Amino acid sequence: MTSELSIFKLITEASPVVQIVMLVLVLASVISWTFIFSKYKEIRRAEETSEEFEERFWSGIDLADLYRQLAREDHGTEGLENIFMAGFKEFARLRQQPNIGPDAVMEGTQRVMRVALNRELENLDERLPFLATVGSTSPYVGLFGTVWGIMNSFRSLGNVKQATLAMVAPGISEALVATAMGLFAAIPAVMAYNRYSTDIGRLANRYEAFTEEFLSLLHRQAHTK
Repeated sequence: MTSELSIFKLITEASPVVQIVMLVLVLASVISWTFIFSKYKEIRRAEETSEEFEERFWSGIDLADLYRQLAREDHGTEGLENIFMAGFKEFARLRQQPNIGPDAVMEGTQRVMRVALNRELENLDERLPFLATVGSTSPYVGLFGTVWGIMNSFRSLGNVKQATLAMVAPGISEALVATAMGLFAAIPAVMAYNRYSTDIGRLANRYEAFTEEFLSLLHRQAHTK
């Protein structure tokens, strides 16, 4: 309890510049944790959706029936579902056009699927740059507050004849609090960024593998009918 009160007192009695630094770090930490939790849910949902869709896709269902089922679902589509729907829709559209060869059909389908794939990967990467920025800059922001607090502490020594540790201890303590807050904001952001980058990379490989497999299926259909 005493420790909590002393830390609170250090924060409230810190210089305005150090308080601004602490406020920035607190805001960065709060936003980071919001992004961390939302991104965790988003990635888990993408993994579950991909697993469920691949089970349906490789169950032997007719691709046209699968497309119609997905189009009728109320919850919308995402991830592999969007890639599949974009590719199959373009494939069916191009095949209905007269005087267009199989190779042209596959080129158009592949182009559309690549666009859908890149769009899904961009959605997964959203907000990750903010976590990287917080993780890389927060320690330096906290260090700035530390340097400023220590500088003020030593500057106050110029107005006294005899310096004591008690005179500089509060300023140094508030400066160290700024450093601790910078690390508190940075460490979770760095850990989340590294973890989510790995997860997204794994999802990206899964999306790309499915895209190639689906294109192979469509290629066989385009050249056999």
